[in-house]
Amino acid sequence: MVTQRGRRSGAEPPAEPPRRAAKGNGRARRATPDADNAPTAEMPAVDSAVETAVRAKQIPEAAVARLAVYLRVLSGMAEQGATTVSSEELSASAGVNSAKLRKDLSYLGSYGTRGVGYEVQVLVSQIERILGLTRQHRVAVVGIGNLGHALANYGGFPGRGFPVEALFDLDPDLIGVPVGGLPVSHLDEIPRVCSERQISIGIIATPPTAAQSVCDRLVAGGVQCILNFAPVVLQVPAHIEVRKVDLAVELQILSFHVARRADDALAIQGNTGLPDAGLPIDNGSNGNGQADGGLGMVVRG
Repeated sequence: MVTQRGRRSGAEPPAEPPRRAAKGNGRARRATPDADNAPTAEMPAVDSAVETAVRAKQIPEAAVARLAVYLRVLSGMAEQGATTVSSEELSASAGVNSAKLRKDLSYLGSYGTRGVGYEVQVLVSQIERILGLTRQHRVAVVGIGNLGHALANYGGFPGRGFPVEALFDLDPDLIGVPVGGLPVSHLDEIPRVCSERQISIGIIATPPTAAQSVCDRLVAGGVQCILNFAPVVLQVPAHIEVRKVDLAVELQILSFHVARRADDALAIQGNTGLPDAGLPIDNGSNGNGQADGGLGMVVRG
């Protein structure tokens, strides 16, 4: 007679020998099919592309701009034969303080070596990978005026991974004329040409009235990023990245800094006087006892 547990009535099953624990962690070793005959496999390496993408998402926008500056400086150092650079040297050449530079480089997973600094070529490779410069980005220039001509003929783009592959304009006198070795195409050809040549970056150097129409054509052609020199705000889908370069605004910002430094210089001159030193002390008056609010006499920190 056999019970539900599979034992014969009236007989105790023989005791099973105790299992030997696996060495090292005290846990029972699990048997796997054909484990002895299975080939030894190495642990998979961390996917560098995935790791780079994760790091890139953690980098603030301002730090990305500084990384591009570091890359330019480091590339120049590498051309001169430098193999290592200290954070102080790199920060001075890039125009940032060393603490901010070390913070920026920490986003790359690069912390340098005490007493040695950073390896120039390693940093160049890390920054290029983070900035996506390990592959080329084909560029189209729209608007072949003075600025467009200069951009199309600039020889520094291809060497840095940005070959100019297409040119567009509306002027019939320019259509078909080679500029920088490339024939100029009509604006209506933007979607087709950009799609066929896999253009990923479009540069808009047109008058402001044409910029939005050009932008729409670039987006229709599969362009993912746009560098806009036209003084106008572009309306684009959420997945399109736009960078605006307004030279007039940049000059106005520089004008502000020039004016502020001039004011600071006047304020310092006016506040260096001490009693009995022959120089007046700024008291917010105009010299006639009337308050002028201290105009031109305020030191800005």
